[in-house]
Amino acid sequence: MVHADGSVAQTWNYLKQHGLQGFIDIWPRPTAIAWKIIFVYGAFEAALQLLLPGKRVEGPISPTGNRPVYKANGMAAYFVTLVTYISLWWFEIFNPTVVYDHLGEIYSALIFGSLIFCVFLYIKGHVAPSSTDSGSSGNFIIDFYWGMELYPRIGKNFDIKVFTNCRFGMMSWAVLAVTYCIKQYELNGKVSDSMLVNTTLMLVYVTKFFWWEVGYWNTMDIAHDRAGFYICWGCLVWVPSVYTSPGMYLVNHPVNLGM
Repeated sequence: MVHADGSVAQTWNYLKQHGLQGFIDIWPRPTAIAWKIIFVYGAFEAALQLLLPGKRVEGPISPTGNRPVYKANGMAAYFVTLVTYISLWWFEIFNPTVVYDHLGEIYSALIFGSLIFCVFLYIKGHVAPSSTDSGSSGNFIIDFYWGMELYPRIGKNFDIKVFTNCRFGMMSWAVLAVTYCIKQYELNGKVSDSMLVNTTLMLVYVTKFFWWEVGYWNTMDIAHDRAGFYICWGCLVWVPSVYTSPGMYLVNHPVNLGM
């Protein structure tokens, strides 16, 4: 989709014409700069999750009687992330267009890296579960796909699902929306009204999410679904790639709404 600027239709037409070999030919390979961008972003969000102050919040009681405890600092992390990202661009310390220019490599790295991460979660669930809300179904496929643990953590305070779902996945939605705006501005000297509408709607949605993040911790994603491939890989790969694709498309295909 990166080669088609996020267009599903163009991607489908290309694959119909060129088949599997065409898919292999356009598949971007992960690069060192892609891994570096992912690592710096992930480390920054992990640090904010751990270090920013926040109200102590308890989640719902689990099936085995555990009650997870969280630090509600999502809105603060969201604000710090966007201000930092835009400031780095404004003061010419880092140009976000680098992210756009290496987007295919980043997504490719996320696909493979997240798969390895899910293997880690599977092994951790077997050998070092964080609570009694864990266990095997007896079927490897189900255990890997659905997950082994309900509330996996690294140490006492770093909640893995909060990181993958909220601080990496949902945060990347906002970061990439801003990235596409900046890329279009640097290409054309202005941002189209269609891009502004798209970005505004995305940021309103993501802002609402972090404003309500404590409520999200009581939903099925956190309180019922275990940390496995389908939810963690989805948040680490599907959200930043597919959910942001309208902005990716508009970078090179601005639509004049006449606003």
